Parts: sequence; C-alpha cells; structure tokens
Amino acid sequence: MLDSANILPGPEDHTPLPYKIACLCDLRNAQGEVLLLHRIKAPNKGLCSPIGGKLEMDIGESPARCAQREIMEEAGIHVEIKDLHLVGLIAETAFEGQTHWLLYYYRVLVPVDVKAGPMNEGELRWHKPDDIPGLPLPPTDREIIWPMVHKHETSGPGGLPGFFVIHIDCRGESLTWTVEQETPISTDA
Repeated sequence: MLDSANILPGPEDHTPLPYKIACLCDLRNAQGEVLLLHRIKAPNKGLCSPIGGKLEMDIGESPARCAQREIMEEAGIHVEIKDLHLVGLIAETAFEGQTHWLLYYYRVLVPVDVKAGPMNEGELRWHKPDDIPGLPLPPTDREIIWPMVHKHETSGPGGLPGFFVIHIDCRGESLTWTVEQETPISTDA
C-alpha cells in the first residue's frame, strides 16, 4: 500500500487509455446478505461483483441516477434517491490494462427484496458478508474495495456507512493504492 507521501508516477509511466465512469451498488436484504452478480460477461467474467454500470454521460446522467437506473435494470426494483448513500469514490488506473475507471460506490440504506437468479449479465445471488472473501472476486475488490467497505460499514454519523476515496494503480505486478480521504479519519497506524 502506498501512503500519501509518495509521488505519482512520471509521464513515462502513463499509458493513454479510455476513462470510464460507473456506479457500483451495494444492496442488502432484511437478513443483511449482500446481492452480488456472478458475471458471465467482461469485465470481470467469471467473478462476483456488486451490480452497477456506466453513467450515460451523453445525457448528463448523475451518479445517483445511474445507480438508481442500474438497480432497476439489473435487480428489477425501484430505489429512491434518498435511500442511496455514497460510501466511496474509487479511481482505478489501467484496470486490466485497458481502461481507467472512476467508480461511485453506493449503499442502499433500506433492506431490499430481490429474487436471486439468472439475468442477462450473469446470475444474482445473495451472500453473507463473512462469505464474500471466499468468493471469486477481482483482485481490486478482494484486496482493497471490500476491506474498505467493511471498515466503513457503520462508521459514519448515526451508524450510517462512513466514506472513503481511494486510488488504485493496477499497473505493475502487484496492486498499489492510496487512501486519499476517509471519514471518519482512520486512527490506524
């Protein structure tokens, strides 16, 4: 893990790649299980991830409206904007060597009732939070994103999830990352 004192890579390390903006949506049922998509399509084919998708930038879609739309398209339920809580911003440099991503990670604050089963991008399944580390996950999710989500589960005001901003550099043989902001501020040494 990098700390904030490290400098960014020099221009020779920058690869021109497309930059995409997307949302990830963390839905939980009344039992506290997390809804994950077991993907049959790229990106992350064969792996599990939260539902979500790219912003429709050509129409000026906001991140929250994107999350609301993706939840409807992939889980078949309507979630009110007021029930979406922004938990994190995740910048990924050169994910799979093909794309830079900016991901808005939203948690749905109310329990939802979604039927598990097949859909066009894979299969929706409910999982106990403690089982997530044993699932097939993208390395970024396993090593960085899920631990940050877990760390900020109820650390915000009134027991709401806290907030984090991270930058993940996927170039090289191992992932490096920087926590650029978190609320509440971590006291970890």
